[in-house]
Amino acid sequence: MRFLTALACCLLLSSCASKAPPTAPAPKPKAASTVTEKLHSQYRQWRGVKYRLGGTSKSGVDCSAFTQITFAQQFDASLRRTTAEQVKQGHWISQQKLRPGDLVFFKIGRVRHVGIYQGDGMFLHASTSLGVTVSALADPYWQAHYWTARRILQ
Repeated sequence: MRFLTALACCLLLSSCASKAPPTAPAPKPKAASTVTEKLHSQYRQWRGVKYRLGGTSKSGVDCSAFTQITFAQQFDASLRRTTAEQVKQGHWISQQKLRPGDLVFFKIGRVRHVGIYQGDGMFLHASTSLGVTVSALADPYWQAHYWTARRILQ
């Protein structure tokens, strides 16, 4: 009987003991910027830079140099220098399955052109007439000249 009384007292006292406060889970690190946010950032930095065939800087840039620079600066990814070389990188993707960051290619006569799909039917590119700009894939001009798309970012 004495044993049961002692046991009951121990249990009673232990239930009154303070417990350590629950620890809050460690805060999650902030998610990296999305591909779309990075493309918008690049556009803000390059908007209106004039097109220059063979150009690779803000004093003038061509379409493939712009995609190459964007992938290096925003995604730490390496693209080859020319449109003819870039179209061989990554893997083919249908126009219906485009994701932000996919390269979109166009054939305009014998000329090839490349841009970066940014979502919502829009793509970022260095246009010969407008410089660095955003255009709609649904624009009749771009639809008529659409060639293919390649996924570089996984």
